[in-house]
Amino acid sequence: MEKQNIKLVALDMDGTLLNKAGEISEENRRAIKEAENQGVFVVLSTGRSYATCSDFAKSMELQSYLITVNGSEIYDNQGKLVERNIVDSESIQWMWELSQKHGTHFWAISCDNIYRAEMPEKIHDSQWLKFGFDTNDESIRQIIMDELVSKGTFEISNSSPTNIEVNAMGVNKAKAIKLVCSLLDITMENVMAVGDSLNDLAMISEAKVGVAMGNAQEIVKEKADWITATNEEDGVAKAIRKWVLSN
Repeated sequence: MEKQNIKLVALDMDGTLLNKAGEISEENRRAIKEAENQGVFVVLSTGRSYATCSDFAKSMELQSYLITVNGSEIYDNQGKLVERNIVDSESIQWMWELSQKHGTHFWAISCDNIYRAEMPEKIHDSQWLKFGFDTNDESIRQIIMDELVSKGTFEISNSSPTNIEVNAMGVNKAKAIKLVCSLLDITMENVMAVGDSLNDLAMISEAKVGVAMGNAQEIVKEKADWITATNEEDGVAKAIRKWVLSN
């Protein structure tokens, strides 16, 4: 593949843009700034909530949209909500009970909070965006996966090999990027997407240039057009310099 006409770069955060210390390297920052100076939109596309990713966007002075909770929410550069897709509270209740039954770690993201280790007393009083399970026990993870799939009403992915992330059906990063593209009057033919986990698979598959991190899960590497360096080796910057920057 030759250098493409990339007008938007979609970046996962954990395991991709961020290193193991949870920081953005200076080299990644420099490449992102150079891309923006050439008129390229840089969009964080993350499983994180707005509250846990917006400061990173502000620190880089990004002037574009923000895709959060695997595409459940999209915000503009003023922090205004553009779109929201919720998971019904009955499903959240059921998944929380499933996590308790199998003794897994869990987290849940509502529209105004993040819950770990314990849930609010009145689950049905909140609007929910995502539920996550985490366990090192592969057999338990498979049992939970089978239960989730049998429901037929969820978008199922992960952000690490030991977890399962659950969004509303049809919600994923690729769909959110398509909406952002329509707002910017571009298409997926103008997009480079970079990620490392199953929740990045859709955007990597559907972007013109899909890039897997050197530390990505194997299935992500198999679907990608190109594999960059790891998140400890400025893999994002290397991808931007190879596919986006004109100099």
